[in-house]
Amino acid sequence: MEQRVLGRTGRPVSVIGLGTWQLGADWGVVLEEDALAVLDAAADAGVTFFDTADVYGDGRSEQLIGRFLKGRRDDGLTVATKLGRRLPQLPENYTLANFREWTDRSRRNLGVERLDLVQLHCPPSAVYSDDEVFDALDTLVAEEVVAAYGVSVETCEEALTAIARPGVASVQIILNPFRLKPLDRVLPAAEKAGVGIIARVPLASGLLSGKYTKETLFGSDDHRTYNRDGSAFDQGETFSGIDFETGVEAADEFARLAPPGASSAQTALRWIVQQPGVSTVIPGARTPEQARANAETMAMSPLPEQTLQAVRDLYDRRLRAQVHSRW
Repeated sequence: MEQRVLGRTGRPVSVIGLGTWQLGADWGVVLEEDALAVLDAAADAGVTFFDTADVYGDGRSEQLIGRFLKGRRDDGLTVATKLGRRLPQLPENYTLANFREWTDRSRRNLGVERLDLVQLHCPPSAVYSDDEVFDALDTLVAEEVVAAYGVSVETCEEALTAIARPGVASVQIILNPFRLKPLDRVLPAAEKAGVGIIARVPLASGLLSGKYTKETLFGSDDHRTYNRDGSAFDQGETFSGIDFETGVEAADEFARLAPPGASSAQTALRWIVQQPGVSTVIPGARTPEQARANAETMAMSPLPEQTLQAVRDLYDRRLRAQVHSRW
């Protein structure tokens, strides 16, 4: 597994990581033993970067990772968590006192003295311009509660504001073949500043797996049912903010770009890791087989220029207008 330095953290991390939202909540039920099997399969396949948040299953995802870590202390793993969503999304809630409370809870859940990386969890836009917020994060680093901090953003403008902050180690942003806007300014700015890029929602909530049809139904406890229009939380998250039916049609066309022997999902992940400035990509997995398949992406040859151009053409023809108008 290729390792890349995660920005200003200075840590080498696997270019294919693992997102663990699905192990906590909002993607249907995942049993504990199945969740631990996914974590083990990912690590055994070379994954060294795991992303979670304090609100995934109200801490369940962190707790499962904490159990998993007990047997992996010497494996060079990096765990990134997030904070900020335990209270209403108001700028005044982003205080040092709340940060201390939330990071203490995450440290207990994960069973660690110091968090490897803590990220602001898609806060209100005003937070990125608040010096006191970043002073508070600097305090946590000075107190050795966290080793480094970053941000998870919804918009390119938020990302660019965060990149200009000298203490920001990484930016987590939606990037996939159906969301190309970060390529224009965010990735070049991050690369120039030495800030790591964590690509999230890499499969557009599963659309880019190529397994869905317009008739596909998801459980009532799955955000792909209750947040399609962004009414439950951020609009750009579920299906990357794309109308589901349009996304299915585009995914069918994208699947035809997959090289022989590669799945549509692996092709999407391969496309992401080829973008200059990307440090790691964090697909989720609900089964050990999915975790291993994601890691096997790095056995693929790089996608040729004609495939990269075909992805751009697909985006421009089918998705650009909708993505730019809705998000």
